[in-house]
Amino acid sequence: MTREPRDAPQFYMTAPSPCPYLPGREERKVFTHLIGRRSPLLNDTLTQSGFRRSQTIAYRPACDQCRACVSVRVLVNDFKPSRNMRRVMEANRDLIGETCPPRPSTDQYSLFRAYLDARHSDGGMTDMSVLDYSMMVEDTHVDTRVIEYRRRGPDSSINGRGVGPLVGVALTDVLSDGLSMVYSFYDPEETDRSMGTMMILDHIERARQLGLPHVYLGYWVEGSRKMDYKARYLPQERLGMDGWERFDEV
Repeated sequence: MTREPRDAPQFYMTAPSPCPYLPGREERKVFTHLIGRRSPLLNDTLTQSGFRRSQTIAYRPACDQCRACVSVRVLVNDFKPSRNMRRVMEANRDLIGETCPPRPSTDQYSLFRAYLDARHSDGGMTDMSVLDYSMMVEDTHVDTRVIEYRRRGPDSSINGRGVGPLVGVALTDVLSDGLSMVYSFYDPEETDRSMGTMMILDHIERARQLGLPHVYLGYWVEGSRKMDYKARYLPQERLGMDGWERFDEV
């Protein structure tokens, strides 16, 4: 009998629950724990296999009769922004993203609450307390960064920091082959900025500067309006039964 290594991950299955993306369907997830010194390598391997991270849990959908959730990663070196994306980049030239360690702050939580209340008031995260938020940010055993977006100041080109109120935050894992956008949120009143698009474009540029070939966007779900936007970042690869497949058109 072949024995698994003592530190091999153990996988578990959740009970069925209502699907948050497609009405009338149920979802199940398979998950494992990301704890200990091997967590960064395991997070790399699992992300490349279609898993996502939430705190110290790596999970992926494992629904009985549905394969609608498809892992998506942008091909950084071949990515070309659309005309609309270039307009978004131009509209946000006055912002700068500062890379910070995964430490929660009061202004992060205030922005997080404003974002949830305005954009996801019926979602599963609406009851998150300041302690819950703190755990989401700092409960990590992998290489995680917080990118804080503020307006540029007179010294931003020197110190890499913005000034003024926080307008966007991205919780991001650094992998061996890319950046994985774990969660992001922004000021819901900054409607002219298209902040969600801007932060993805900024991560693509950050990955390019780091020499990393991918930006992982999580799951694209065909037929879900919540997830349609992920198909716009081309070219991209989608994980199917035969591995990662390149797509150059929506």
